[in-house]
Amino acid sequence: MKRIPSSSPFVFLVVAALALSGCASAGKNRYTEPAPVGGGKSDGKSVKLLDDLDEYDTAAIFDPLEPLNRATFWLNDQIYTFVFRPVSKGYETIVPKVVRSGVHNAFENVKYPVRLVNNALQGNFKRAGQETGRFLVNSTVGIGGLGRPADHIPALADVPTADTAQTFSKWGIGHGAYLVLPVLGPSSLRDTVGLAGDYALNPVNWVSILYGGYTWTIAIPSTNSVRSLPVQLGAYDAAIKNSLDRYLAARSSYVQYRAEAAAK
Repeated sequence: MKRIPSSSPFVFLVVAALALSGCASAGKNRYTEPAPVGGGKSDGKSVKLLDDLDEYDTAAIFDPLEPLNRATFWLNDQIYTFVFRPVSKGYETIVPKVVRSGVHNAFENVKYPVRLVNNALQGNFKRAGQETGRFLVNSTVGIGGLGRPADHIPALADVPTADTAQTFSKWGIGHGAYLVLPVLGPSSLRDTVGLAGDYALNPVNWVSILYGGYTWTIAIPSTNSVRSLPVQLGAYDAAIKNSLDRYLAARSSYVQYRAEAAAK
């Protein structure tokens, strides 16, 4: 994997697209408030505590490095708050929505090899064919992927995404230890290897190898990172919202998100 020079002022932006990729919106709580013993009025705070604990227990993962992970989680939270949020707000303020949508669509369209290869590795050749159809339609009729006309074709719409970590999961490989990666956020041993696989398959990262230079090595990946910040930060906020322990909430949300992805 070719690494971007750490001296670049854009290094954090280059990885921002992955920074929160493991976070997903926390689902609605399924906990039902029990009737108080003796018929008394229930304590809302106690119910909230039980609610959170119940949610965390449903998404357990081996976490032998919890003290270190918590420290990294805190550091990441500061980076998200004081670096990424201002950048995200500036991007949304300066760039018109129609332009942001086109840029987002184009970068998602170019990730076609990630989805194609992993669907093939999972033996799901029907979805591999659908992804190929989507790519061809969006790249031509959608003008280089700026538009998503494939969404209006029933046979090509709503195709579940595929990534390398999902492939490992379908092969029966477990998470291993839970990890909170600096800047990149929630992950696991399995999914960290998966991130490397996705990186290698993403054509956005090929340009630095093929062409080199400041524009291809920094500007293109940085644009890819910035365009995803609003969505990723929104997912992060939803995962930790109203939580007694934000670390546990983010961990639980991540595990549930990956479990749902593997089930598709």
